[in-house]
Amino acid sequence: MAKKSKALLYEVPAREAENPDDDHFVNRDGLRFAGHHLIIDLWGGHNLDNLPLVETTLIEAVSEIGATLLNIDLHRFSPNGGISGIAVLAESHMSIHTWPEKGYAALDVFVCGDCLPYKAIPVLRRAFLPANIQVAEMKRGLIP
Repeated sequence: MAKKSKALLYEVPAREAENPDDDHFVNRDGLRFAGHHLIIDLWGGHNLDNLPLVETTLIEAVSEIGATLLNIDLHRFSPNGGISGIAVLAESHMSIHTWPEKGYAALDVFVCGDCLPYKAIPVLRRAFLPANIQVAEMKRGLIP
């Protein structure tokens, strides 16, 4: 009978950056963290089934926040025309999921470094004309 191996659980040691100031973490207001993560809900939105507009809007929002677009992948669903997709960024990602029949879109904007994620909101407002926008922010990777 073969011996069963036991899985070893261990903590992977943190990689020490050669230059701690060059690890793309954010230093702001006395805090050090990996990045800002905005959770954005758009309600009463329009054009949420317009694939070319969604793509153009994500590209513009990425530029506006000061991020670097690596790839964008969007998919349009039938029959409601909802769109799901992601913009992969050198600084992390921006994603969107739309429910045009409800006038609702859910977006994530997660960026590290010097990017300013709140600058995406006016771009989203112009493109989708929402009646209401709700935003929650997390500081990811907050170092105690």
